[in-house]
Amino acid sequence: MTSRSDRPYDIVVFGATSFVGEILCRYLVERHGTDGDLAWAIAGRNEAKLAAVAEATGADVVRIVADAGDADAMAELAESTRLVISTVGPYALYGSELVAAVAAAGTDSVDLTGEPQWMQRMIDTHSATAETSGARIVHTCGFDSIPSDLGVWFTQGQASARFDEPCTTIAMRVKAMKGGASGGTIASMINVVDETKADPELRTTLANPYALAPEGMRSGPRQPSVMRPTKDPVSGEWVAPFVMAGINTKVVHRSHAVLDRPWGAGFTYDEAMLMGDSPLGAAKAAALVGGLGGLMGLAALGPARGLLNKMLPKPGEGPSPEQQESGFFDLRFFGTTAGGGTITAKVTGDRDPGYGSTAKMLAESATTLLATDRDETTGTPGGFWTPATAMGDRLIEALVAHAGLTFEVLES
Repeated sequence: MTSRSDRPYDIVVFGATSFVGEILCRYLVERHGTDGDLAWAIAGRNEAKLAAVAEATGADVVRIVADAGDADAMAELAESTRLVISTVGPYALYGSELVAAVAAAGTDSVDLTGEPQWMQRMIDTHSATAETSGARIVHTCGFDSIPSDLGVWFTQGQASARFDEPCTTIAMRVKAMKGGASGGTIASMINVVDETKADPELRTTLANPYALAPEGMRSGPRQPSVMRPTKDPVSGEWVAPFVMAGINTKVVHRSHAVLDRPWGAGFTYDEAMLMGDSPLGAAKAAALVGGLGGLMGLAALGPARGLLNKMLPKPGEGPSPEQQESGFFDLRFFGTTAGGGTITAKVTGDRDPGYGSTAKMLAESATTLLATDRDETTGTPGGFWTPATAMGDRLIEALVAHAGLTFEVLES
Protein backbone atom coordinates (compact mmCIF):
# COMPACT_ATOMS: atom_id res chain seq x y z
CA MET A 1 0.00 0.00 0.00
CA THR A 2 1.39 3.38 -1.04
CA SER A 3 2.06 5.75 1.86
CA ARG A 4 -0.53 8.53 1.95
CA SER A 5 2.23 11.14 2.18
CA ASP A 6 3.77 9.91 -1.09
CA ARG A 7 0.61 10.09 -3.19
CA PRO A 8 0.50 12.63 -6.03
CA TYR A 9 -3.05 13.87 -5.40
CA ASP A 10 -4.95 15.19 -2.41
CA ILE A 11 -8.30 14.61 -4.13
CA VAL A 12 -9.52 12.71 -7.16
CA VAL A 13 -13.03 13.51 -8.38
CA PHE A 14 -14.35 10.18 -9.67
CA GLY A 15 -17.40 10.71 -11.84
CA ALA A 16 -16.36 14.16 -12.99
CA THR A 17 -18.48 13.75 -16.14
CA SER A 18 -21.71 13.19 -14.18
CA PHE A 19 -24.20 16.01 -13.80
CA VAL A 20 -23.18 16.89 -10.25
CA GLY A 21 -19.54 16.02 -11.01
CA GLU A 22 -19.28 18.83 -13.54
CA ILE A 23 -20.83 21.31 -11.08
CA LEU A 24 -18.37 20.08 -8.45
CA CYS A 25 -15.38 20.59 -10.76
CA ARG A 26 -16.46 24.14 -11.50
CA TYR A 27 -16.73 24.84 -7.77
CA LEU A 28 -13.29 23.36 -7.04
CA VAL A 29 -11.77 25.55 -9.75
CA GLU A 30 -13.42 28.65 -8.26
CA ARG A 31 -12.54 27.72 -4.69
CA HIS A 32 -9.04 26.21 -5.04
CA GLY A 33 -7.82 26.80 -8.59
CA THR A 34 -5.86 24.18 -10.50
CA ASP A 35 -2.28 24.92 -9.46
CA GLY A 36 -2.63 25.93 -5.81
CA ASP A 37 -2.04 24.08 -2.57
CA LEU A 38 -4.75 21.51 -3.30
CA ALA A 39 -3.49 18.89 -5.77
CA TRP A 40 -6.51 17.36 -7.47
CA ALA A 41 -7.40 15.34 -10.54
CA ILE A 42 -10.55 14.21 -12.33
CA ALA A 43 -11.47 10.66 -13.26
CA GLY A 44 -14.08 8.80 -15.27
CA ARG A 45 -14.38 6.05 -17.81
CA ASN A 46 -14.43 8.20 -20.97
CA GLU A 47 -11.41 10.31 -21.95
CA ALA A 48 -13.35 12.46 -24.43
CA LYS A 49 -16.00 13.34 -21.83
CA LEU A 50 -13.33 14.13 -19.26
CA ALA A 51 -11.68 16.48 -21.74
CA ALA A 52 -15.03 18.17 -22.40
CA VAL A 53 -15.62 18.69 -18.67
CA ALA A 54 -12.11 20.08 -18.24
CA GLU A 55 -12.72 22.57 -21.03
CA ALA A 56 -16.20 23.53 -19.80
CA THR A 57 -15.21 24.04 -16.16
CA GLY A 58 -11.59 25.17 -16.40
CA ALA A 59 -10.46 22.03 -14.58
CA ASP A 60 -7.05 21.93 -16.26
CA VAL A 61 -5.84 19.07 -14.07
CA VAL A 62 -4.69 15.49 -14.63
CA ARG A 63 -7.36 13.28 -16.19
CA ILE A 64 -7.54 9.61 -15.15
CA VAL A 65 -9.47 7.07 -17.19
CA ALA A 66 -10.91 4.35 -14.95
CA ASP A 67 -14.00 2.15 -15.00
CA ALA A 68 -16.04 1.72 -11.82
CA GLY A 69 -16.40 -2.01 -12.44
CA ASP A 70 -12.66 -2.65 -12.82
CA ALA A 71 -11.29 -3.67 -9.41
CA ASP A 72 -7.66 -3.18 -10.50
CA ALA A 73 -8.40 0.31 -11.85
CA MET A 74 -10.18 1.24 -8.63
CA ALA A 75 -7.25 -0.03 -6.55
CA GLU A 76 -4.81 2.01 -8.63
CA LEU A 77 -6.98 5.11 -8.36
CA ALA A 78 -7.35 4.70 -4.58
CA GLU A 79 -3.58 4.37 -4.09
CA SER A 80 -2.91 7.54 -6.11
CA THR A 81 -4.71 9.95 -3.78
CA ARG A 82 -5.43 10.84 -0.16
CA LEU A 83 -9.17 11.16 -0.79
CA VAL A 84 -11.71 10.23 -3.47
CA ILE A 85 -14.91 12.16 -4.10
CA SER A 86 -17.33 9.82 -5.86
CA THR A 87 -20.38 11.00 -7.79
CA VAL A 88 -20.81 7.71 -9.69
CA GLY A 89 -24.31 6.38 -9.04
CA PRO A 90 -26.49 4.50 -8.60
CA TYR A 91 -23.89 3.43 -6.08
CA ALA A 92 -25.40 -0.03 -5.66
CA LEU A 93 -24.54 -0.59 -9.33
CA TYR A 94 -21.28 1.34 -9.68
CA GLY A 95 -19.88 2.12 -6.23
CA SER A 96 -18.88 -1.15 -4.56
CA GLU A 97 -15.46 -1.73 -6.15
CA LEU A 98 -14.36 1.77 -5.20
CA VAL A 99 -15.40 1.35 -1.55
CA ALA A 100 -13.48 -1.93 -1.38
CA ALA A 101 -10.44 -0.21 -2.90
CA VAL A 102 -10.38 2.85 -0.63
CA ALA A 103 -10.94 0.69 2.46
CA ALA A 104 -7.96 -1.48 1.53
CA ALA A 105 -5.71 1.45 0.57
CA GLY A 106 -6.37 3.61 3.64
CA THR A 107 -7.83 6.30 1.39
CA ASP A 108 -10.51 8.69 2.60
CA SER A 109 -13.75 8.88 0.64
CA VAL A 110 -16.88 11.03 0.46
CA ASP A 111 -19.92 10.55 -1.75
CA LEU A 112 -23.54 11.63 -2.13
CA THR A 113 -25.35 8.30 -2.03
CA GLY A 114 -28.84 8.06 -0.63
CA GLU A 115 -29.12 4.28 -0.99
CA PRO A 116 -29.44 2.75 2.51
CA GLN A 117 -29.48 -0.88 1.39
CA TRP A 118 -26.10 -0.39 -0.31
CA MET A 119 -24.65 1.62 2.55
CA GLN A 120 -25.52 -1.16 4.99
CA ARG A 121 -23.76 -3.72 2.77
CA MET A 122 -20.65 -1.55 2.54
CA ILE A 123 -20.55 -0.91 6.30
CA ASP A 124 -20.96 -4.60 7.14
CA THR A 125 -18.44 -5.77 4.54
CA HIS A 126 -15.64 -3.22 4.83
CA SER A 127 -15.73 -1.64 8.31
CA ALA A 128 -13.01 -3.87 9.76
CA THR A 129 -10.72 -3.24 6.78
CA ALA A 130 -11.21 0.53 6.93
CA GLU A 131 -10.56 0.61 10.67
CA THR A 132 -7.29 -1.25 10.15
CA SER A 133 -6.10 0.76 7.14
CA GLY A 134 -7.19 4.15 8.49
CA ALA A 135 -9.61 4.91 5.61
CA ARG A 136 -12.36 7.34 6.64
CA ILE A 137 -15.45 6.65 4.51
CA VAL A 138 -18.28 9.17 4.74
CA HIS A 139 -21.45 8.57 2.75
CA THR A 140 -24.34 11.05 2.26
CA CYS A 141 -22.30 14.24 1.92
CA GLY A 142 -24.90 16.08 -0.14
CA PHE A 143 -28.43 17.35 0.49
CA ASP A 144 -29.02 13.88 1.75
CA SER A 145 -28.01 13.99 4.46
CA ILE A 146 -25.80 16.90 5.57
CA PRO A 147 -28.57 19.42 6.43
CA SER A 148 -30.44 16.80 8.50
CA ASP A 149 -27.38 15.23 10.15
CA LEU A 150 -25.63 18.50 10.96
CA GLY A 151 -28.95 20.20 11.73
CA VAL A 152 -29.54 17.68 14.53
CA TRP A 153 -25.89 17.97 15.65
CA PHE A 154 -26.21 21.77 15.80
CA THR A 155 -29.58 21.67 17.58
CA GLN A 156 -28.26 19.24 20.19
CA GLY A 157 -25.20 21.39 20.82
CA GLN A 158 -27.31 24.50 21.28
CA ALA A 159 -29.81 22.67 23.53
CA SER A 160 -27.03 21.33 25.75
CA ALA A 161 -25.52 24.82 26.06
CA ARG A 162 -28.88 26.39 26.98
CA PHE A 163 -30.50 23.69 29.10
CA ASP A 164 -27.53 21.59 30.19
CA GLU A 165 -29.17 18.57 28.58
CA PRO A 166 -29.80 17.39 25.00
CA CYS A 167 -33.11 17.07 23.21
CA THR A 168 -34.81 13.70 23.62
CA THR A 169 -36.91 14.37 20.54
CA ILE A 170 -36.30 16.42 17.39
CA ALA A 171 -38.68 16.90 14.47
CA MET A 172 -37.31 18.33 11.23
CA ARG A 173 -39.79 20.16 9.05
CA VAL A 174 -39.13 21.40 5.53
CA LYS A 175 -40.35 25.00 5.60
CA ALA A 176 -39.58 25.73 1.95
CA MET A 177 -37.51 24.26 -0.85
CA LYS A 178 -36.99 24.96 -4.53
CA GLY A 179 -35.02 22.77 -6.91
CA GLY A 180 -35.19 20.52 -9.93
CA ALA A 181 -34.99 16.75 -10.27
CA SER A 182 -31.99 14.94 -11.74
CA GLY A 183 -31.85 11.79 -13.82
CA GLY A 184 -29.21 10.34 -11.52
CA THR A 185 -31.49 10.61 -8.50
CA ILE A 186 -34.35 9.03 -10.42
CA ALA A 187 -32.08 6.18 -11.54
CA SER A 188 -31.05 5.51 -7.94
CA MET A 189 -34.69 5.45 -6.84
CA ILE A 190 -35.63 3.00 -9.58
CA ASN A 191 -32.68 0.77 -8.71
CA VAL A 192 -33.85 0.59 -5.07
CA VAL A 193 -37.29 -0.45 -6.31
CA ASP A 194 -35.74 -3.14 -8.53
CA GLU A 195 -33.54 -4.45 -5.72
CA THR A 196 -36.54 -4.68 -3.42
CA LYS A 197 -38.57 -6.59 -6.02
CA ALA A 198 -35.68 -9.04 -6.44
CA ASP A 199 -35.14 -9.39 -2.67
CA PRO A 200 -38.29 -8.61 -0.67
CA GLU A 201 -36.31 -8.87 2.58
CA LEU A 202 -34.79 -5.48 1.72
CA ARG A 203 -38.12 -3.94 2.73
CA THR A 204 -37.12 -4.67 6.31
CA THR A 205 -33.88 -2.71 5.87
CA LEU A 206 -35.62 0.19 4.18
CA ALA A 207 -38.29 0.35 6.90
CA ASN A 208 -35.85 0.18 9.82
CA PRO A 209 -34.74 3.64 11.04
CA TYR A 210 -31.75 1.98 12.74
CA ALA A 211 -30.61 0.05 9.64
CA LEU A 212 -27.33 1.96 9.32
CA ALA A 213 -26.34 1.77 12.98
CA PRO A 214 -23.41 -0.49 13.85
CA GLU A 215 -24.32 -4.16 14.06
CA GLY A 216 -25.84 -4.92 17.44
CA MET A 217 -27.46 -1.46 17.62
CA ARG A 218 -30.06 -1.84 14.85
CA SER A 219 -33.13 -1.63 17.05
CA GLY A 220 -34.64 0.87 19.42
CA PRO A 221 -37.84 2.64 20.37
CA ARG A 222 -40.53 3.03 17.76
CA GLN A 223 -39.88 6.15 15.70
CA PRO A 224 -42.56 8.59 14.49
CA SER A 225 -43.11 8.64 10.74
CA VAL A 226 -45.36 10.91 8.68
CA MET A 227 -46.87 8.80 5.89
CA ARG A 228 -50.16 10.63 5.26
CA PRO A 229 -51.60 14.16 5.59
CA THR A 230 -51.37 14.99 9.30
CA LYS A 231 -52.08 17.99 11.52
CA ASP A 232 -48.69 18.33 13.15
CA PRO A 233 -48.60 18.95 16.92
CA VAL A 234 -45.00 20.18 16.67
CA SER A 235 -45.50 23.01 14.17
CA GLY A 236 -49.27 23.46 14.24
CA GLU A 237 -49.41 23.03 10.45
CA TRP A 238 -50.54 20.30 8.09
CA VAL A 239 -47.61 18.13 7.08
CA ALA A 240 -46.90 15.61 4.34
CA PRO A 241 -44.18 12.98 3.91
CA PHE A 242 -40.71 14.18 2.94
CA VAL A 243 -39.32 11.94 0.22
CA MET A 244 -35.80 11.97 1.68
CA ALA A 245 -36.83 11.12 5.25
CA GLY A 246 -36.14 7.44 4.64
CA ILE A 247 -32.40 8.02 4.26
CA ASN A 248 -31.98 11.11 6.48
CA THR A 249 -33.51 9.50 9.56
CA LYS A 250 -31.23 6.47 9.20
CA VAL A 251 -28.16 8.70 8.99
CA VAL A 252 -29.20 10.66 12.09
CA HIS A 253 -29.72 7.44 14.03
CA ARG A 254 -26.35 6.13 12.83
CA SER A 255 -24.73 9.32 14.14
CA HIS A 256 -26.47 8.82 17.48
CA ALA A 257 -25.36 5.18 17.67
CA VAL A 258 -21.75 5.88 16.64
CA LEU A 259 -21.61 8.51 19.39
CA ASP A 260 -22.87 5.82 21.83
CA ARG A 261 -26.34 7.38 22.07
CA PRO A 262 -25.61 10.49 24.16
CA TRP A 263 -29.13 11.85 23.51
CA GLY A 264 -30.73 8.97 25.41
CA ALA A 265 -31.93 5.47 24.58
CA GLY A 266 -35.40 6.87 23.82
CA PHE A 267 -34.31 9.58 21.37
CA THR A 268 -36.78 10.06 18.50
CA TYR A 269 -36.42 11.89 15.20
CA ASP A 270 -38.68 12.35 12.19
CA GLU A 271 -39.01 14.53 9.09
CA ALA A 272 -41.95 15.97 7.17
CA MET A 273 -42.90 18.87 4.89
CA LEU A 274 -44.88 21.87 6.14
CA MET A 275 -47.99 22.56 4.05
CA GLY A 276 -49.66 25.40 6.00
CA ASP A 277 -52.28 25.57 8.76
CA SER A 278 -55.37 26.24 6.61
CA PRO A 279 -57.70 23.80 4.79
CA LEU A 280 -55.60 24.53 1.71
CA GLY A 281 -52.62 23.11 3.59
CA ALA A 282 -54.54 19.86 4.15
CA ALA A 283 -55.39 19.72 0.43
CA LYS A 284 -51.77 20.35 -0.56
CA ALA A 285 -50.61 17.60 1.79
CA ALA A 286 -53.12 15.17 0.30
CA ALA A 287 -52.07 16.08 -3.24
CA LEU A 288 -48.40 15.52 -2.39
CA VAL A 289 -49.14 12.12 -0.86
CA GLY A 290 -51.08 11.15 -3.97
CA GLY A 291 -48.31 12.31 -6.28
CA LEU A 292 -45.61 10.41 -4.39
CA GLY A 293 -47.74 7.28 -4.42
CA GLY A 294 -48.28 7.56 -8.15
CA LEU A 295 -44.57 8.06 -8.81
CA MET A 296 -43.59 5.01 -6.78
CA GLY A 297 -46.32 3.00 -8.46
CA LEU A 298 -44.98 3.84 -11.90
CA ALA A 299 -41.44 2.98 -10.78
CA ALA A 300 -42.60 -0.42 -9.52
CA LEU A 301 -44.49 -1.39 -12.68
CA GLY A 302 -42.29 -2.54 -15.54
CA PRO A 303 -44.77 -1.61 -18.33
CA ALA A 304 -45.03 1.92 -16.90
CA ARG A 305 -41.28 2.57 -16.95
CA GLY A 306 -41.47 3.98 -20.46
CA LEU A 307 -43.97 6.60 -19.34
CA LEU A 308 -41.83 7.43 -16.32
CA ASN A 309 -38.75 7.82 -18.52
CA LYS A 310 -40.62 10.29 -20.72
CA MET A 311 -41.83 12.32 -17.73
CA LEU A 312 -38.55 12.58 -15.79
CA PRO A 313 -34.94 13.54 -16.55
CA LYS A 314 -32.50 10.89 -17.75
CA PRO A 315 -29.12 10.21 -16.09
CA GLY A 316 -26.79 13.10 -16.85
CA GLU A 317 -29.66 15.58 -16.95
CA GLY A 318 -30.75 18.00 -14.26
CA PRO A 319 -31.72 21.59 -13.48
CA SER A 320 -30.36 24.38 -15.65
CA PRO A 321 -27.73 26.81 -14.34
CA GLU A 322 -30.51 29.37 -13.86
CA GLN A 323 -32.59 26.87 -11.87
CA GLN A 324 -29.57 25.96 -9.76
CA GLU A 325 -28.93 29.62 -8.95
CA SER A 326 -32.55 30.31 -7.98
CA GLY A 327 -32.93 27.19 -5.83
CA PHE A 328 -32.77 27.12 -2.02
CA PHE A 329 -33.89 25.19 1.06
CA ASP A 330 -35.15 26.21 4.52
CA LEU A 331 -35.37 23.52 7.22
CA ARG A 332 -36.62 23.84 10.82
CA PHE A 333 -35.63 21.60 13.74
CA PHE A 334 -38.06 21.51 16.68
CA GLY A 335 -36.36 20.03 19.75
CA THR A 336 -37.59 19.21 23.24
CA THR A 337 -35.46 18.14 26.23
CA ALA A 338 -36.39 15.73 29.01
CA GLY A 339 -36.83 18.70 31.33
CA GLY A 340 -39.28 20.43 29.00
CA GLY A 341 -36.90 22.89 27.36
CA THR A 342 -37.76 23.71 23.76
CA ILE A 343 -35.58 24.97 20.96
CA THR A 344 -36.09 25.68 17.26
CA ALA A 345 -33.14 25.74 14.90
CA LYS A 346 -33.06 26.84 11.27
CA VAL A 347 -30.79 25.49 8.52
CA THR A 348 -30.82 27.10 5.09
CA GLY A 349 -28.88 26.76 1.88
CA ASP A 350 -28.65 28.61 -1.39
CA ARG A 351 -28.73 27.04 -4.84
CA ASP A 352 -30.70 24.02 -6.02
CA PRO A 353 -30.61 21.62 -3.02
CA GLY A 354 -29.75 18.41 -4.84
CA TYR A 355 -27.15 19.76 -7.25
CA GLY A 356 -25.93 23.35 -6.92
CA SER A 357 -25.86 23.15 -3.12
CA THR A 358 -24.92 19.46 -2.98
CA ALA A 359 -21.78 20.05 -5.06
CA LYS A 360 -20.58 22.67 -2.60
CA MET A 361 -21.39 20.47 0.40
CA LEU A 362 -19.52 17.57 -1.17
CA ALA A 363 -16.42 19.66 -1.89
CA GLU A 364 -16.34 21.19 1.60
CA SER A 365 -16.79 17.73 3.14
CA ALA A 366 -13.76 16.51 1.22
CA THR A 367 -11.42 19.32 2.20
CA THR A 368 -12.66 19.36 5.81
CA LEU A 369 -12.10 15.62 6.16
CA LEU A 370 -8.59 15.96 4.72
CA ALA A 371 -7.83 18.61 7.34
CA THR A 372 -9.27 16.52 10.18
CA ASP A 373 -6.82 14.74 12.48
CA ARG A 374 -6.71 10.96 11.99
CA ASP A 375 -5.66 10.30 15.58
CA GLU A 376 -7.67 7.74 17.58
CA THR A 377 -8.32 10.07 20.51
CA THR A 378 -8.22 13.59 19.06
CA GLY A 379 -9.56 13.11 15.55
CA THR A 380 -11.41 10.73 13.25
CA PRO A 381 -9.75 7.33 12.83
CA GLY A 382 -10.48 4.79 10.12
CA GLY A 383 -13.99 3.48 9.64
CA PHE A 384 -17.40 4.42 8.28
CA TRP A 385 -18.63 7.77 9.57
CA THR A 386 -21.45 10.24 9.06
CA PRO A 387 -20.84 13.91 8.26
CA ALA A 388 -21.66 14.87 11.87
CA THR A 389 -19.51 12.22 13.55
CA ALA A 390 -16.56 12.66 11.18
CA MET A 391 -16.40 16.45 11.08
CA GLY A 392 -19.10 18.03 13.25
CA ASP A 393 -18.59 21.72 14.00
CA ARG A 394 -15.60 22.01 11.64
CA LEU A 395 -17.83 21.10 8.71
CA ILE A 396 -20.53 23.52 9.83
CA GLU A 397 -17.92 26.29 9.90
CA ALA A 398 -16.74 25.41 6.38
CA LEU A 399 -20.28 25.24 5.00
CA VAL A 400 -21.21 28.61 6.49
CA ALA A 401 -17.97 30.25 5.32
CA HIS A 402 -17.92 28.88 1.78
CA ALA A 403 -20.99 26.88 0.73
CA GLY A 404 -23.95 29.20 1.34
CA LEU A 405 -25.44 27.37 4.33
CA THR A 406 -26.63 28.96 7.58
CA PHE A 407 -27.26 27.43 11.02
CA GLU A 408 -29.07 29.50 13.64
CA VAL A 409 -31.41 29.26 16.63
CA LEU A 410 -34.77 31.00 16.26
CA GLU A 411 -35.78 32.98 19.34
CA SER A 412 -39.39 32.53 20.39
